[in-house]
Amino acid sequence: MAAAEPAGSSPAGELTVAQDGAALAYGKLHLAVAVPQGLPAGTPVVVSSDGRELGRFELAAGEQTLVVSAADLGSGRHRVEVAAGAARGDAEVRLIPGWLSVVPPLVAIGLALVFKDVLISLFLGVYVGALVLFQWHPLTAFARSIDAFVLPSLADLDHAKIVVFTTLLGGMVGVITKSGGTRGIVDRLTPYATSSRRGQLATWVLGVLVFFDDYANTLIVGSTMRPITDRLRISREKLAYIVDSTAAPVASVMPISTWIGFEVGLIAAAFTQIGLDQNAFSAFVASIPFRFYPILALVLGFTIAATGRDFGPMLAAERRAAHKGELIKDGDKPLADYRSEALEPPDGTRFRALNAVLPIATVIVVTLAGLYTTGAAALAAQAGAPPSGSWLWWRDLFSNSDSFTTLLWASLAGLTVAIALPLVQGLLSVRQSMEATVEGFKAMLMALVVLALAWSIGSVCAELHTADWVVGVTEGVLSPHLLPVLVFLISAAVSFATGTSWGTMGILIPLVIPIAHGLSVGGGHPPGQGVYMTVMLGTISSVLAGSVWGDHCSPISDPTILSSTASGSDHIAHVRTQLPYALGVGVVGMLVGDVPTAYGLPAWVSLLVGTAVIVGGVLWFGKKSDVEE
Repeated sequence: MAAAEPAGSSPAGELTVAQDGAALAYGKLHLAVAVPQGLPAGTPVVVSSDGRELGRFELAAGEQTLVVSAADLGSGRHRVEVAAGAARGDAEVRLIPGWLSVVPPLVAIGLALVFKDVLISLFLGVYVGALVLFQWHPLTAFARSIDAFVLPSLADLDHAKIVVFTTLLGGMVGVITKSGGTRGIVDRLTPYATSSRRGQLATWVLGVLVFFDDYANTLIVGSTMRPITDRLRISREKLAYIVDSTAAPVASVMPISTWIGFEVGLIAAAFTQIGLDQNAFSAFVASIPFRFYPILALVLGFTIAATGRDFGPMLAAERRAAHKGELIKDGDKPLADYRSEALEPPDGTRFRALNAVLPIATVIVVTLAGLYTTGAAALAAQAGAPPSGSWLWWRDLFSNSDSFTTLLWASLAGLTVAIALPLVQGLLSVRQSMEATVEGFKAMLMALVVLALAWSIGSVCAELHTADWVVGVTEGVLSPHLLPVLVFLISAAVSFATGTSWGTMGILIPLVIPIAHGLSVGGGHPPGQGVYMTVMLGTISSVLAGSVWGDHCSPISDPTILSSTASGSDHIAHVRTQLPYALGVGVVGMLVGDVPTAYGLPAWVSLLVGTAVIVGGVLWFGKKSDVEE
């Protein structure tokens, strides 16, 4: 928590409810209740006020969210007490500001889409959140926006790793450009990538092949294909879309990737919570055919690339690039710009593709080797790990790997190779190599600032319990057959507002799996059979798919920002051109997938129907960019 008490706080053991408190959260007060430390998980906790029980729960962490009726509690000052096991005492409570918790991310997203300035929009979103949390003091909120949100976001170890490996990869691309390696790749591939369609297909295929991590996917595919797509007059918005629509979607559905450990771990914990004797990995694999959004997003990306047809803002961007040669719209600003004169190869430089291919291959090889090394070390330290070399061992190997540390090794190795090659060949001096590296670092500055502010918005949402409020206002409207589609919508909304798919999964999976279990059993469907498993698998897949959708569309999500960065696209232009495609796929996935499969339609039938709808829709509504109107 921030040092200052947020709005609605009160001294330990006391809670003040204003006369208009009933307006908060549509008549509900969302309280964050901190209980005594050192108690084991599962300890019964009872929260009461003025002799009346407000609620009870089993301890899962040091702080729980409790929803009570503002009308029942009444206005005035109340003493709140907690009984946890044998411990008794005053509860530390904070009043979560209900609907106000969604205002900061909506401000950031709305302003970014309307005014096309992502930096000021993100900062204003952070500032609005600080206003809510610091009792509406404008100067205090302005000052604390930096030290309470931006600084801790950068100090987070995983975030620091992202900053470092993104910067190192930027330096690598800078050196590759300076040494002529980028032009060498273009010269080599130009005879094969002879058309916009072939260039887009090559980008899509490469995006599917780099399936093991979404961050590595965006940075490798975008930076590798950008010079080729530029030569073919493919807009930067289209390149960013293809990169973004393969990165998270393919990583989220592959049985071997850096995502699977997190996903399976959440599912296993939820199964244990409800006492369900079901293998979490088997449930994960069984849910893959129900992941309609990521699968159909891959289908749409391939269809768009193969047909050369587009619609909406993307069609305008492609026609601009094809007919005017404007890869970026006049006035737009790419997050990463490698057009600096300082990165022009020296006169007389021989353009060699090897100077680009080898550093990129080094990043890929070191990434795979690092995932293997860190995963194997983690498994060796675990009791009861699967037999070495078995399928389960390989699955657990990738899921237990340290992807962020691995990407640090890979980016450093790639930069080292990129510097060494032109030095050995006499193409660049040490000074020129260092200058190119620094220019590459500079090219990433805008992206890193956007990432820092996006993480800060995430911190604001965590403080305001944005996700808890979104979930809370939807409680009581769920039924077993409608649960998957409603869960998809909730997951999409939470992920879009917070900009994190993993955070959304971490919040919702422990919540919705018990709900799916309770609704199914309450409806007379026994665990492990028929309707029960259909609803359970549909619910699990809806959280995972909805999280990817929101993360895919949100302008404050890491992969979306990195896709813009690696592709050299204006960030808001990328979001605006991609959003109609993502919305269309999301609607198709719900209508032909989430709803009918919950009533018994086989998932493969839904996927076939969804594929037919998408292909037919592109052929019917899409238009080719090489035709002027």
